[in-house]
Amino acid sequence: MSRYRVAMDIGGTFTDAVAYDETTGQYSAGKASTTTGALSVGVRRAMRTVVDDLSAVSLAVHGTTQGLNAFLQRRGEKVLLIASAGAGDVYQIARGNRTEMYEVQYRKPTPLVSRSDTVEVRGRLDPRGCEVERLCHHDVIAAARQYRDGGYTSIAVALLFSYECAEHELRVQEVLRNELGADVPISLSHRLAREWREYERTSTAVLDAYTAPIVRTYLAELSAGLQADGMDVPLHIMQSSGGIITARSAQDHTVQTLLSGPVGGAMGGVSLARLTGHRNLICIDMGGTSFDVSLIVDGEADVSTEASLEGFPLLMPVVNIHTIGAGGGSVAYREGGGLRVGPRSAGASPGPACYGRGGTEPTVTDANVALGRVDPGAFAGGEFTLDVDASHRTLKNLGAELGLEPTEMAQGIVDVVNAKMAQAIRTLTVEKGIEPRDFALVAFGGAGPMHGVFLAEELGIDRMIVPRFPGAFSAWGMLETQLRRDTARGFPFPHTAANLGALQRLFDEMDAEIRSEIESEGVDTDSVVLHHAIDARYIGQEYTLTIPAGAQGVVQVSDWRNQIKAAFDVAHHGRFGHSNSDAPIEFTIARTTGFGDLGRATPKPLESRSPADPVEIRPVRFGNAVFDTPLLRRDDLAPSSERVGPLVISEPTATTVIPPGWRLEVDGYGILSALRHDQPEGGASS
Repeated sequence: MSRYRVAMDIGGTFTDAVAYDETTGQYSAGKASTTTGALSVGVRRAMRTVVDDLSAVSLAVHGTTQGLNAFLQRRGEKVLLIASAGAGDVYQIARGNRTEMYEVQYRKPTPLVSRSDTVEVRGRLDPRGCEVERLCHHDVIAAARQYRDGGYTSIAVALLFSYECAEHELRVQEVLRNELGADVPISLSHRLAREWREYERTSTAVLDAYTAPIVRTYLAELSAGLQADGMDVPLHIMQSSGGIITARSAQDHTVQTLLSGPVGGAMGGVSLARLTGHRNLICIDMGGTSFDVSLIVDGEADVSTEASLEGFPLLMPVVNIHTIGAGGGSVAYREGGGLRVGPRSAGASPGPACYGRGGTEPTVTDANVALGRVDPGAFAGGEFTLDVDASHRTLKNLGAELGLEPTEMAQGIVDVVNAKMAQAIRTLTVEKGIEPRDFALVAFGGAGPMHGVFLAEELGIDRMIVPRFPGAFSAWGMLETQLRRDTARGFPFPHTAANLGALQRLFDEMDAEIRSEIESEGVDTDSVVLHHAIDARYIGQEYTLTIPAGAQGVVQVSDWRNQIKAAFDVAHHGRFGHSNSDAPIEFTIARTTGFGDLGRATPKPLESRSPADPVEIRPVRFGNAVFDTPLLRRDDLAPSSERVGPLVISEPTATTVIPPGWRLEVDGYGILSALRHDQPEGGASS
């Protein structure tokens, strides 16, 4: 009997699922419409498109957008914030060293918790975690009374220096539980971010409290639904760090799931780098509503120790992803006499006009349909037939406002959205000193392969890669990652005075914590791998760089200080373009990351077969010319074969467009690569 590893990813329009058959080594993909009002319904439907009997599932991974959507739409919980006496304004004051300081139109983000919803409690620890003043239980009881009387639904606790000693926060939780009951949601800052910087740690606790009850309810509902469907293994959830944890653990660390959906694509990029040998990749995920960019550098995802969501900082490991509102459902409209595309999206309902669900505004998908770049009868695996005439009608109406014919209007929409997406890629590359030409471009998502080559042309990139099941690639990537846990401790010492024994004791303490957490997830001790790192900076700097300290700690390295100093100088030069080997550095944070091996899907090469003829030759517009273009089914492409563009390649989860001047290569695993090619002579029709 086959056993399946399954992953599900929710998009704005469709929910994707990918299954790996451990017996045959083959993959399958499916999708279902995203059920906006009840996301778990769409997830369960998508899962059943790839696995009939859920009792055959050996691993299930899910990327959820529930918490992120609640935050973006500001429909989270009413949070009561408990802070140390005298520090109740920390969350409101925030930081003044912002990059937007000189922007005239800058508006500070409205805090998720108002000052009137912040309660101060007496009790104080010093910077080393020693108690200076006992915690006042009467103040905590008063906070419980305000929670009860004020209609709050969640509590965030962020006390000074709790990252050094958690005793006061734990006592606050104990009193609150006694007063309010065991079910009240409480987010403790030291459990989410055991690091210095009070505002950032408070912000992390508030974001967790703001989204946690919603995410917990969703995960409990989905887990129960999958169990009722017959699945008898625990559901795993993708984290923003690129690792996975069980849904049970995710309910205690919900803030770590905020970016879990987009991160799956980045982790798929890591596996693709391993599979193809291309170590530097720009990963672009274009779906129905958004466009996400992430980087794979030397075979590893670009991960930071902190992130920011609409101006609110988060202290947690997160894969760097830049997102803009540009997708297949992005609406085109006239504004100020010019053409604009997005960020508003037609979404899943009514969707683009060509969906035939009542949409009346032109979208990027409508433009591609009008240009001939989509097979109307095979869209989304033939789930429905596209209404080409509806696309032309909406384009005609908008074109009349701008003085353009429908196909000219369609080309204009595609050009505008491509320019927006190219700029988003530059934000994560050029603006950080990274040259896009040194990378290959990986295009996925339902609409990514349709635009990938045009973005590569815009950025001077010579290779565009389309993985198998591109519309479900984020789900595919979730199958390729490991269970992950992270923790950190303060280590504020100049590197010349840092005590090696003290550092090793910190690593040993964190190692034991991480091992215990991973083993509680059902992973054997022998399958746990630990990595250590130290945050460092030049003395006098504000921000730090994270420097690896090895998988076995640093005790075996006699000159460990000099090695870390040298590694820091190299990292600083790579990040900022300069370094100073004579300038002293200081350490701030010691970090440990643990990985638990859950096995990995190992794809098998496809069987060789003869190339098939095109399904049809169709007119497709590229720029100002129309070319007679072969329409091919991806399953008909022979492994290890080549073709010359223009081509349109259709498959159930996406459509790949290869324009003139590019050629297509298919490798033994069925992965597509588009490479620059000399412009063919002729080929255009009227």
